[in-house]
Amino acid sequence: MLYGAMKVTIGGPLRLAFRPWVEGLENVPAEGPAILASNHLSFSDSFFLPAVLDRKVTFIAKAEYFTTPGVKGRLTAAFFKGVGQLPVDRSGARGAGEAAVKSGIEVLQRGELFGIYPEGTRSPDGRLYRGKPGGLARVALATGAPVIPVAMIDTEKIQPPGKIVPKLMRPGIRIGRPLDFSRYQGMEHDRFVLRAVTDEVMYEIMKLSGQEYVDMYATAMKRQLAEAAKAEKAARAALAQAAKEQRQSE
Repeated sequence: MLYGAMKVTIGGPLRLAFRPWVEGLENVPAEGPAILASNHLSFSDSFFLPAVLDRKVTFIAKAEYFTTPGVKGRLTAAFFKGVGQLPVDRSGARGAGEAAVKSGIEVLQRGELFGIYPEGTRSPDGRLYRGKPGGLARVALATGAPVIPVAMIDTEKIQPPGKIVPKLMRPGIRIGRPLDFSRYQGMEHDRFVLRAVTDEVMYEIMKLSGQEYVDMYATAMKRQLAEAAKAEKAARAALAQAAKEQRQSE
């Protein structure tokens, strides 16, 4: 009920304002379980994709969206529940992975659509990063559900990280043909199989999106960028201090 209301109040205006174009809608089954595996460019990805689908799609989201205290926190929690998001505690890497797998299996066992971002986090620079094998592949092999690759196009230009007011422009969504991994059924604990499944999905996403592929995790790239920014800030501070001392000595 709440999801339907949110789809009308948010999805309708979203389609009218941004007019997203879509290719491959026929690849999403009209009924039955399926996994939508998408690249992740923007916070708004989890809103544009459900807005163009007739069926409910459930994503996982960090638990902080559901546990923030106060009126704003309660409203945020209600909003994310309304748009079909499930909370996952990401404080521990292993715990987060297990929670994502459990949530995904439960959604698919109900015959619904489960949405997941194999990169694990938003791309820091618009490129496509290596997929994490724990969640996507394990859910696919444990349930036998088909995996449908999805490419979000230009959503990072609409709402870059840190930007509150979105830019009005047309994003795109390309939906690929379902991938069948039944040949690996029962092998969800084999790390080489999990890697192979994940890489195959990421390759299909890359073909759909046209993104440059980076063979490293997006989380590792974010750490590198944060460390580089910190080092640059320290260097500027050191130069400023040296200039100040030089002026004082003159």
